[in-house]
Amino acid sequence: MVLAALVYGGRELYLRFTHIYEYDSRVTADIVTISSRADGWVVDMPALEGMRVKGGDVVVKIDDRIAKLKIDSLKAQIEGIRAERTRLKAERSFSREQVETAIKTRTSAVAVREKAREALQEDLDFAKLELERARKLFTTKVINERQLQAAQTAVTKLEVQILQMEAEHQQAEGSLGEARAGEERLKVIDAQIETLTHQVANLAAQMHQQQVDVEDRTIRSPVPAVIDRTFVLPGEYVASSQRILMLHNPEEVWVEANIKETQVGQIKLGQPVHVIVDAYPGVAFTGKVTRIGSATTARFALLPTPNPSGNFTKITQRVPVKIDIVNPPKPLTPGMMVEVEIDVR
Repeated sequence: MVLAALVYGGRELYLRFTHIYEYDSRVTADIVTISSRADGWVVDMPALEGMRVKGGDVVVKIDDRIAKLKIDSLKAQIEGIRAERTRLKAERSFSREQVETAIKTRTSAVAVREKAREALQEDLDFAKLELERARKLFTTKVINERQLQAAQTAVTKLEVQILQMEAEHQQAEGSLGEARAGEERLKVIDAQIETLTHQVANLAAQMHQQQVDVEDRTIRSPVPAVIDRTFVLPGEYVASSQRILMLHNPEEVWVEANIKETQVGQIKLGQPVHVIVDAYPGVAFTGKVTRIGSATTARFALLPTPNPSGNFTKITQRVPVKIDIVNPPKPLTPGMMVEVEIDVR
């Protein structure tokens, strides 16, 4: 018996030097809280507590009828504005052809009258020369008064024709200016088309935002998960940011052990860990250290512990250490109590 006690005591002493024991450890996981981004009535909850769902599976469906009606209304507005824009484009094309034809025609008319006025001016200059010659001949009695009056009449007639041609020329230039004013009308139509284009883009952005609202009313699981807890039932009204359910990925659970700060210096990443789960007595779980906390648990306490009196009692702090389970033989649930033995050799 003494020999057995010595062997057992020696073994325990050896293990105390080569292993770190922690009996207050728990299985933990990333618990995802699913909330609503939209207000509405819950019409369906396909996933209940304890059910497994795949990533992307629908877990909650909120009434989306009004949101879809808003999308239909925006679509109708967009189609109406696009139809108006198409009409304006057709009107612009037609007006542009009319303006180009009118400018071309009236430019030709101005050029014709300009040439005709130049021709009449040449005739008038020649007629004036003839009149001067006729006056000289009349003075020398070579021609009679009737011939002199005919030369004077020809000059007067050409002067009247030039005045009439100048009036017609000015009228043609005015018509050309009116035709060119049609180009300003085209610019107005272009501005209207641009305005409608911006309206379509604005409504399209609103429609996309509304489509996001519709998609938000169908809530899907972000990861393969188990539903841990539901907080609403079908038929209840939920508000934006209201908590609906909680879930976690059962394939991503680990053990968190709070190790004394006096022992954490012996722990290194990758060290093997023997895990004993209270829920499965006699079942061996194996893990390894994958993360050593960068702050003690006291830094995350909701209620700080100030020391206003000045009296100080030193308390050993705890550092959280993450231990991943390698090929767990049994499913683990967050919150389960476990004991860990970390081999620090």
